[in-house]
Amino acid sequence: MTDIRPKIDFADFEKIDVRVGTIVKSEAFPEARKPAIKIWVDFGALGIKKSSAQITKHYVPEDLLGRQVIAVVNFPARQIGPFMSEILCLGVPDKDGEVVLLSPDIPVPDGGQLF
Repeated sequence: MTDIRPKIDFADFEKIDVRVGTIVKSEAFPEARKPAIKIWVDFGALGIKKSSAQITKHYVPEDLLGRQVIAVVNFPARQIGPFMSEILCLGVPDKDGEVVLLSPDIPVPDGGQLF
């Protein structure tokens, strides 16, 4: 994707609450329309939040445990089939368009906020 989205004010960016957390539980999500994995992420003082992530090309549930991820934690919850997704884990596409999760390159405290 080479198109740049319209410019926004910094105040708009400040509304997005992006935090780091550690995956504490993950399992296959066969009921999802598109292949996905259910994940539970510990955000420290914010508690554990869950998400449905379409990341099955590069990840399997058992390999995600203990991995830190970066997520938006203040979007409204969204029903994905029988599962309520509370956060949006951030990723970027690889050369084939498959999601690669974003994570810090060294461990940081859970709940740390992007600023």
